[in-house]
Amino acid sequence: MTTTFSQAPSSNSPTIHRLSNGLTIIAEQVPVEAVNLNIWFKVGSAVEPDEINGMAHFLEHMMFKGTPHLQPGEFDRLVEQHGGMMNAGTSQDYTHYYITVAPQHFKKLAPSLLELVSNPSLPEEEFWREQQVVLEEIRRSDDHPMRRIYTRAMEICFESLPYRRPVLGSADIISQLIPQQMRQFHRQWYHPANMTVTAVGNLSPETMIQTVMDAWEQIAPQCQSSQPTNVSFPAAEPPFSKIVRREESDWQLQQAQLVMFWRVPGLNCLEQTYALDVLAAILGQGRVSRLFRQLREEQQLVSAIAAGNSPQKLQGNFSISARLPVDHLETVETAITDEIARLQNEPISQEQLNHIQTKVANRFIFANETPSDRALRYGYFFSQLGEVDPAINYPDKIYQLTPEDIQTAAQTYLSSEAYGLVVMLPTSPSSTN
Repeated sequence: MTTTFSQAPSSNSPTIHRLSNGLTIIAEQVPVEAVNLNIWFKVGSAVEPDEINGMAHFLEHMMFKGTPHLQPGEFDRLVEQHGGMMNAGTSQDYTHYYITVAPQHFKKLAPSLLELVSNPSLPEEEFWREQQVVLEEIRRSDDHPMRRIYTRAMEICFESLPYRRPVLGSADIISQLIPQQMRQFHRQWYHPANMTVTAVGNLSPETMIQTVMDAWEQIAPQCQSSQPTNVSFPAAEPPFSKIVRREESDWQLQQAQLVMFWRVPGLNCLEQTYALDVLAAILGQGRVSRLFRQLREEQQLVSAIAAGNSPQKLQGNFSISARLPVDHLETVETAITDEIARLQNEPISQEQLNHIQTKVANRFIFANETPSDRALRYGYFFSQLGEVDPAINYPDKIYQLTPEDIQTAAQTYLSSEAYGLVVMLPTSPSSTN
């Protein structure tokens, strides 16, 4: 098996090792007495056909149910016995599995995690049992007001892109899935060319890479991979041309919940996302952000307000959310659009921008200190974009922005006259009968 080898150009020094079968291994040594192994697959709910929506998340649950060489629960016990931690996560665009262990236990436990994700047994009795667990997770999600409002917002934000569907799927769909569908889904997407392995901790990159390669040589003959199906996605959706509103009632709420959102560039247009990150910080991240200071501290119109930029791979969404009394809804919506118009018409001062840039860059830097932080960043960006540079040069990109860049982004993407809006109104249980 041939490989290629490269060094990422940065003060960080991850080593990138590519195998001829498409598997990429990224390793970095840091002076922390732990090693994080993160295994990423370019598969999430976005690639699922509607009829199996939720399969990627359901499969994540089933990955820890054993292999021909590991009984269900055996890997969990091994990790716990060696003082390690393990978990997994599924999103619209990826699924990843990870462990954090002491360096001396990496060679023992890393091959088992690779075997779990590459050659799972997916036993039928465990499938039916875990199906009930996932259904309960969906029920809990449906009972959570914040998740409900997020679901409604995504249904409006994306009309055709699969981001409008929930990652968990629906109870109706999950209850109809069968083990054979899951086995086919695994064969379709869990193969080396769709896989990125990141390892960060206090071992040499050569040791970590060789451990993964040796494990893969043992696992590969057992795998039953098939060629993945190419998925055709709709084009990115145009900005809203008007205000699209949805209003609902929720007896669990004590105050109204408001979410305003805009369609914005995603990771596929990475350079355009940096200014949006800064705009989110200016508007609603922290106690000195404009909307927090104006609407919560000075005017006391809201009890909470925040802004965020979420750049999924195909397209992103920019949102502003608030918790507030019902009587303040119209005033707050107007204040938010007025502040957006101000950003469009009045460039932020260089002094203000310098402060925000430091805040945004430092947040990124401070969240990149542990082995798990770094392994996650490398795996995320490489699995989504095929490179690790964005995991390294993000602060530089933020500091390169000018007041004109911020103003242009506000003018281009954050219309004060066209956006999506979801409002959840509090109501008494008796009024819903």
